[in-house]
Amino acid sequence: MPGDKERLVFATGNAHKMVEIRAILGDRYDVVSMKEAGIVADIVEDGDSFEANALIKAREVSRIAGCMAMADDSGLEVDYLGGMPGIYSARFLGEDTSYDIKNRVIIDMLDKAKPSERTARFVCAIACAWPDGRAEVVRGTFEGEIAKEPAGPNGFGYDPIFLVPGLGRTSAEIAPEEKNAISHRGNALRLMRERLQAIGEK
Repeated sequence: MPGDKERLVFATGNAHKMVEIRAILGDRYDVVSMKEAGIVADIVEDGDSFEANALIKAREVSRIAGCMAMADDSGLEVDYLGGMPGIYSARFLGEDTSYDIKNRVIIDMLDKAKPSERTARFVCAIACAWPDGRAEVVRGTFEGEIAKEPAGPNGFGYDPIFLVPGLGRTSAEIAPEEKNAISHRGNALRLMRERLQAIGEK
């Protein structure tokens, strides 16, 4: 029963993200979103890394909720662009700019790149914080390369231009269940689950 589990507030209002989070963490925790917990907070993510931003959010939500809280921060790193857009992935070219435009600009920026120079990765840092000040942070990655053209109806953001090695398909051409098994967020959530289990067994 959910009432028998420790409550965990995840700092998101994204229903699709919550499905994945509950699938991986829900057997151990009563996982609720900020919206479900009735938490409204305008949190400024001014950290200099994915980990720092995730920690800022997790600590603030834990403080407000008075219980265990998690948050994630994720983005795309393109090696040919020196790791950009990185932590600025959502703000790249402006937050109101459509991802159709963002994706096209990135493809155009790699116009002169050799096939071996199109490497990229999705990064997801997940932080867990407690009201007593304790915190844990993990990072998951999803390695791939930038496609020459967008493809696929699934996913969102940069998924249509992120080609998955070995599959010959973009992240947006993969079924959600298949993507969750290999994605940066799925990998980070599984790492966090292992970390929390290890802490609980000490």
